[in-house]
Amino acid sequence: MPDFAGRIVLITGAASGIGLATARRFAAAGATVLLADRNAEGLQAALQGLGVGPHEAIQFDVTDEAAWITAAKRIAGTHGRLDVLVNNAGFGSFKSIADTSLDQWRSILAVNLDSVFLATKYLLPLLAVSGRGAIVNMSSIRGIVAAPNTGSYCAAKGGVRMFTKATALECAALGNGVRANSIHPGHIATPLSAPAYADPKVAEKLLADVPLRRIGEATEIADAILFLAGDESRYMTGTELVLDGGATAQ
Repeated sequence: MPDFAGRIVLITGAASGIGLATARRFAAAGATVLLADRNAEGLQAALQGLGVGPHEAIQFDVTDEAAWITAAKRIAGTHGRLDVLVNNAGFGSFKSIADTSLDQWRSILAVNLDSVFLATKYLLPLLAVSGRGAIVNMSSIRGIVAAPNTGSYCAAKGGVRMFTKATALECAALGNGVRANSIHPGHIATPLSAPAYADPKVAEKLLADVPLRRIGEATEIADAILFLAGDESRYMTGTELVLDGGATAQ
């Protein structure tokens, strides 16, 4: 496991699923973890589950610009810097373009894409202070290959992929020591997806497109996030890491 002792890590969508698994991995690696989520109850449970440590819960809506400004000030005042930013918050909708309302479109882009922009905009100065800041943005295989009835989600995750590359190049040009990479999971078991995967017919259909013939685990994505955030990947920036059981290799 990479060593993150003394590093400050912020994770959005940290109350459950991949975000929670990632928080646990970072805490076990010695990091001080700042868990961000709008689910206050889930956030407190997640914080308690990390055990003893200087970890913190910051409850706010990641689509709220004012909340990001406040969070950045809080982190600056308490820690003076940020070493790792994991933009994990997100959700999807499986509707045809015709059945997707403008409000639904905007909501999916706001949570999945706007939040990444806002976090980067307001936390980049703190990441630059670190000298080895790392941004890991959660995209999806739908940010690389499309599928029917996922138009808004594909647009959002494709945006995350390209925004990550632009961020990486901008930081490299500035020489601020900040790297940015995106991660692209395929079918992963989380509290939100578990009910669907539990249906044998749904699982069979999904697995037909996965060469490894299994659903991925949240901890496997968390391990990849730690790799991208750590010194082991210090020559990686502006790229994407795909974890999909071989689905996009076909």
